[in-house]
Amino acid sequence: MSRLIPQSLERAIVRFVAGAFLLLAALTSAQAVEPIPVPLDVEALELTKAIEMHIEAGTRLQVSTAPGADGIVRRIEVSSRSGQNSNWAVFALANTSDEQIDRLLVAPFFQLVGSRLFWPDLGSSRIAFLTPSQGISPVREKNLEADVFRITLDPGSVVTFVAELTSPELPQLRLWEPDVYKETLNSYTLYRGIILGISGLLALFLTILFVVKGTVMFPATAALAWSVLAYLCIDFGFWSRVFDLVQGQDQLYRASAEVMLAASLIIFLYAYLNLNRWNIHYSHLALTTLVLLLGLLGVAVWDPSVAAGIARLSLGVIGVLGFATILVLAFKGYDRAIMLIPTWFLLITWLVGAAMTVTGYLANDIVQPALGGGLVLIVLLIGFTVMQHAFAGGAIAQGLISDVERRALAMTGSGDLIWDWDVDRDRIYTGHDVEDLLALKHGTLDGPARNWLEVLHPQDRDRFRATLDAVIDQRRGKIAQNFRLRAEDGHFRWFRLRARPIVGSDGEVIRCVGTLLDITEERTAEERLLHDAVHDNLTGLPNRELFMDRLRAAISRTKADNSGKPTVLVINLDRFKQVNDSIGISAGDSILLTVARRLSRLIGPQDALSRLNGDQFGLVLLSESEPDRIVALADSLRKGVRAPITFGDREIFLTCSVGISLFEGESQSQEDMVTNAEIALNHAKRLGGDRQEVFRPILRPLGKNVVELESELRDAIKSNSLGVYFQPIIRLEDQSIAGFEVLARWTHPKRGRISPAEFIPVAEQSGLINELGTYMLEKGAQQLARWQSDFPFPHPLFVSINLSSRQLLKHDLINEVKAVLSRTAVTPGTLKLELTESMVMANPEYSARVLERLKDLGAGLSLDDFGTGHSSLAYLQRFPFDTIKIDQSFVKPDSRAIRPVLLRSIVAMGHDLGMSVVAEGAESEGDALELLQLGCEYAQGYHFGQAMDSDEATKYLRAGIKNLEATG
Repeated sequence: MSRLIPQSLERAIVRFVAGAFLLLAALTSAQAVEPIPVPLDVEALELTKAIEMHIEAGTRLQVSTAPGADGIVRRIEVSSRSGQNSNWAVFALANTSDEQIDRLLVAPFFQLVGSRLFWPDLGSSRIAFLTPSQGISPVREKNLEADVFRITLDPGSVVTFVAELTSPELPQLRLWEPDVYKETLNSYTLYRGIILGISGLLALFLTILFVVKGTVMFPATAALAWSVLAYLCIDFGFWSRVFDLVQGQDQLYRASAEVMLAASLIIFLYAYLNLNRWNIHYSHLALTTLVLLLGLLGVAVWDPSVAAGIARLSLGVIGVLGFATILVLAFKGYDRAIMLIPTWFLLITWLVGAAMTVTGYLANDIVQPALGGGLVLIVLLIGFTVMQHAFAGGAIAQGLISDVERRALAMTGSGDLIWDWDVDRDRIYTGHDVEDLLALKHGTLDGPARNWLEVLHPQDRDRFRATLDAVIDQRRGKIAQNFRLRAEDGHFRWFRLRARPIVGSDGEVIRCVGTLLDITEERTAEERLLHDAVHDNLTGLPNRELFMDRLRAAISRTKADNSGKPTVLVINLDRFKQVNDSIGISAGDSILLTVARRLSRLIGPQDALSRLNGDQFGLVLLSESEPDRIVALADSLRKGVRAPITFGDREIFLTCSVGISLFEGESQSQEDMVTNAEIALNHAKRLGGDRQEVFRPILRPLGKNVVELESELRDAIKSNSLGVYFQPIIRLEDQSIAGFEVLARWTHPKRGRISPAEFIPVAEQSGLINELGTYMLEKGAQQLARWQSDFPFPHPLFVSINLSSRQLLKHDLINEVKAVLSRTAVTPGTLKLELTESMVMANPEYSARVLERLKDLGAGLSLDDFGTGHSSLAYLQRFPFDTIKIDQSFVKPDSRAIRPVLLRSIVAMGHDLGMSVVAEGAESEGDALELLQLGCEYAQGYHFGQAMDSDEATKYLRAGIKNLEATG
């Protein structure tokens, strides 16, 4: 070489080649794509804006890969599989973790967002092939809505992907975590199914209505509904599934659906508004627009994108012009146009949202399905509007009638009575209907106006006379007056008089003619409503609202003239709930009525007694102001309640507690006085009841404890920190475990173990008992499902969960039980709901319906504390209980010989009714043996185990399994 080329030239060539290589390396590095890190904790990664597009780049594409972990940039060349001038997309992904990552690369066929108004992108298959620079080749997964490739990234790898595109557009490209993508598809599938179902039913319903009532509005509305259904079928991909179309090749159908949507909207607007009634130009315009739109179907065969763009523009124009037409007709008083304004305004809003979506100003994942749901809502409202007009009345008679006949028909139909006063002759005519209503002799009310004064109520006479004189003197106006007329038996009935004066040629009133309507029932109902609004329905005493109003008035009088100071007494019956549960609600109401009457007889005429709620009464005491006299009155009230109450053949003894609040000064409000009295009452309850307590400031913190306990109980339920315990129920035949009763236990973080006898009443008074019951139902069912899965007993385990009376009366109890059963999938009949006898007998008709529904859902039903109530056996036969629980008071041994007889009778009756029998309170081996001999199948009690938590119960079950295996 040195012999042929000079040494200086050789060095120059070397420098040139080195520089060229350096320049090429620099250019290659500059053109390399930037890798996108793929985090492990991100569910979906947007890649759309990170793609490098190569439009019509030829049959081969050479690209520089993203720098690998070693920093080296390489070049790869990809050939077109189709052998044609292709479009390409390049991107790079980096796995920065030490774990292998599997992801789904998703490119949707169609995206409404950003699809454009003119020459829209109607969707197609986007990616033909996907080539990686290294690693495992992507695998295409079958999908009807998008091109989906499964991509695997090795730990620490950087992979550059080259995608051969089937179209020059790639609206969206995302990298999904596979499970998240499947869940997203499933959620959208459910939503789409609901929308398609509603749309299909609506279209079918409107079509059926057209057959039933053949007005032109119905086929036009049905055509709009079918067009919307077709559009949604294509938009949701249902069309492709039914007709097995090539993936992404539904552009023609999509364009046709948008054309038909615009055409059907024109048809509906024309038919509903009956435009040919107003102007022939409306008909010409509507027909021309319809022909042009239908002509777009031919354009769609040639170029679907052009047809769809014109259809979208036409839809917006139709919406705006249609709204203008509706407003014009509405101003003319056209009822159909007025009723269509709200729905069409909603359509305009939908069109604005759709325009913002296709132009890209409104872009998110839910906008496309939301627009589909909105379109169905619009058609639904249009359907309601059409039905309202189509079925709105009709003529009552065919043919022509005179004005006099029309007025006579109207008078006869209204049921009003005629009232005619001949002013010149001073005679009133009403016919005999009014006299018959009042049981008066015929002709009593036919005569001079002054004769009416004798039968008018004294308070209405002057007003009646003044009204008639005013009409005559002023020669104008009208009579509209309510008054009372006395019947033959002395009672008064209300009437409404509406009449107008008739002026003669001389300008004087010659007659007053109108109608008279009996409104006694209406006024009685109004007075009854006013009375019931401020009075208790059972006792007739004022309720809490009227009590507070009277106390407010008493305090105001005291502040104004320093008269007698009011005192508030709050009286509550002790143990009334137990008495009510044992003798029944109807008997409890009778007791409350008796107590109210006794209390009323012991107070002065200026005092105000009210029933505040349930078994609690309030008294505004004004007759006594000295503290010792007030305490003496409270003591006499307690003695009055303590007297025995005879009910049937038994005597019931009650006691009461009284809280007293004295008036302390002008700064005290009525709410403060009632609150103080209730705090004193609660203190009397805590000291054992049957006593009175006067409020003292030191008692206030004690009253707050109940509020704090309620708040802490609510927090314990929400945080799942309330204990759920299980007491075993044993099958007596083989001493095996049959199930558990679910019990609530609360360990307070500061106060330690709180007895259910303390927090259950708080839950019932505050309304938390519903949340507590739902909590126990959910936890018990979940634990039962785990046990049934883990322990294969010969007989499926069951759990019994107590329901409160509030839960039974709760309207969504059935839905809650249904949801719990569907989530836990326990064996039917093993989730037993326990209800007390007194609870179901409080409202037997309602209880029977609810229990039947619960039984149909697969829940077991157990009648708790059987034998302690006083229910009717005829009613009990109607309830679908499968188990009865004998109260422990029948099981505990005593000296009476009748106990075994009662037990044997209850067990036999339960078996005759087809029920299983569970006995409570088995505390010894002798109790268990006796119950077995009496025929009882199950028992529970301290002999078989106390309440235990779930872990202890699980160990108990394992021990039971081992015993079965040892004896088996």
